Amino acid sequence: MEKTTYSGARAVVTTGILSAIAILLGLTQWGFIPFPTGVQATILHIPAIIGGIVVGWPGGALIGLIFGVFSFLWSTVPLFKDPLVSIVPRVFIGITAYLAYVGLRRFNDTVALTVSAVVGTLTNSLLVLGMAVLRQYMPPELALTILIGNGIPECIVAAIIVVAVVKALKATRGGAVRKAKL
Repeated sequence: MEKTTYSGARAVVTTGILSAIAILLGLTQWGFIPFPTGVQATILHIPAIIGGIVVGWPGGALIGLIFGVFSFLWSTVPLFKDPLVSIVPRVFIGITAYLAYVGLRRFNDTVALTVSAVVGTLTNSLLVLGMAVLRQYMPPELALTILIGNGIPECIVAAIIVVAVVKALKATRGGAVRKAKL
């Protein structure tokens, strides 16, 4: 199986930059986009998705972990003070995005990027809300309402940003994204 990835120093630097972006988005509250419906969509998971696609699953997992730790440390909402809700699910964002991308990229890169963004976003939403239900912080009906209200806008925003950023990275690096054996 092959994957598209940066290697060596470029992978470390890219992981660091994407981690810093996740922290910046959280600290400044730029990671939340208000919608006319009153829903706020998060984009804090997007660096983990991009990391999974560009650096590979370990980088995506690390960026997701950083997002989760940040969410745990800075949250004022009690359910996010539980690391099983705020940290553990976020580790899987970059991993599932990576797996979706690797599985689909040979068919069509744009479709693979779009599906990877949706998969990473749904991983975040489903695992966080699922854990919140399992830990009895909210009833399943409320989790479903949140999933529908936030999940759809977040998937759309993530797909647009991930496709644009990854395609720009590929174009500006002039083919520096290479194929490597898994």
